[in-house]
Amino acid sequence: MNSPVFDLLVQIVSIDKSIVQPAYVQVAQQIMNAIQRGYLEKGSKLPGTRVLGKLLNVHRNTAVAIYDELASQGWVNIIPNKGTFVVVPEDSKVKIKANTQHINQVYEHPKIPGFTFQQSFNLASTKKETTAKYSISDGKPDLRLHPVHQFSRWYSAAMKRKPLINKWNRSSALIPSVFSTQLCNYLNATRGFHIKPTHLLNTRSTEMSLYIVSQVLINPGDLVLVGQLSNYVANMIFQQSGAKIKTVPVDDEGLDIGYIKRHFKHGHIRCIYVCSNRDYPTTTTLSTKRRLQLLELAKTHGVAIIEDDFDHDFQFEGSSMLPMACADANGNIIYLGKLGQSLFPSFHTGFVVAPEQVISEANNYLQLLDTQGDLIQEQMLSELISEGEIYRLKKKNIVTYKQRRDALCTFLKEHFDDILDWQIPSGGLAMWLRFKKPISLVKLAEEAEKLDLFLPKTILYQDRNTCAIRFGYGNLNEEELKIVIEKLKQAYLQLAAA
Repeated sequence: MNSPVFDLLVQIVSIDKSIVQPAYVQVAQQIMNAIQRGYLEKGSKLPGTRVLGKLLNVHRNTAVAIYDELASQGWVNIIPNKGTFVVVPEDSKVKIKANTQHINQVYEHPKIPGFTFQQSFNLASTKKETTAKYSISDGKPDLRLHPVHQFSRWYSAAMKRKPLINKWNRSSALIPSVFSTQLCNYLNATRGFHIKPTHLLNTRSTEMSLYIVSQVLINPGDLVLVGQLSNYVANMIFQQSGAKIKTVPVDDEGLDIGYIKRHFKHGHIRCIYVCSNRDYPTTTTLSTKRRLQLLELAKTHGVAIIEDDFDHDFQFEGSSMLPMACADANGNIIYLGKLGQSLFPSFHTGFVVAPEQVISEANNYLQLLDTQGDLIQEQMLSELISEGEIYRLKKKNIVTYKQRRDALCTFLKEHFDDILDWQIPSGGLAMWLRFKKPISLVKLAEEAEKLDLFLPKTILYQDRNTCAIRFGYGNLNEEELKIVIEKLKQAYLQLAAA
């Protein structure tokens, strides 16, 4: 009758001859894995090299190499005339006998599951790693403007608040939190709302807000209308919810509401996704006339409107247009926003403003996704709102971003005046640059990366009628903008000469 150790080794050890890794290393790693998992206990005697060779159907020299590898890493003690015994690395007192020291992991976790599952094409990552020094975003703020030292003090103070533990231990959410009340007051004062905490849902991000809303609102097969060149993240979320997405043209007045009336049966439309202040990616503002048309369409036909106000904080000329949601008396609009865009991303918070019944249902989904929340963040943001710090930081950063926008326009006029068309946006952290003569944007990105400039594929828009870049400038200072535009021009010239 074989020793239990013999049977175990036969079960756990397999040698893959199709890979480059030597057989003795493969076997040694699998035995280490068995020791770590407790299958081979400390003190267990392993078979001799001749027996091991027969068990695994390998040459005795390979068996010797397996034990040398295990001994070199401290997993076994080889005692002359007695045998090879399992230890743990810290207990090994024998000298290293193996000639080499391998740094391979104890085992590799499987890449392919042993069960079937549905892979979602809609959620495929759009991120790409790059070593380029300079990168153009789609309109992200500059994290270097975040007041790190002040926030360290504020965060530390928030953690020391005595009521914090009571909030964490609170079992009932019937009483609105201080943060919800403060955020309602802030939105009522800055965006023309007349809301209470029951109309508000606080989330981690705008993307989480939209995901939860799509779960509440959309059933598989529902028709969702978006702009012809819409937010790709929003489209991914809608597709994942099973929506049937149709596009609507966008012109100088924003989303073409007349096109919707002419081409879609209104009773079949579940919702319309629209950007509140500046269309993504074109930065075009939806005109007052079309806002009124959209509100009337939603009221008459019971269509839901998802109003995404992703860059409300960055308005340079005049005031940001008030959300359509603040004039919605019929409960057709779900408003998505973000607080703290002038802060480090960890301190951003997304929110949803909608009728009470929608918020109540959305909150059920939020409890599944994020039961704990971030009470320290809420405590700190409550104080920043009440003390006016959020407003002051926003105003301070607007001055910086406006200077960067104007500097970008100067550099574009100097290098791309005869190549690109653009409109100077009244706000936001991105510009829509259209090529007068179409080129291959993918090849332009390849040439740019050779010059240490990265253009993500998510900012490139090219089809039969479009050849444009959503150029995010907020994360670049004026000196960096000058360098980036010069590199982009050089890449363009190299592409034209090819």
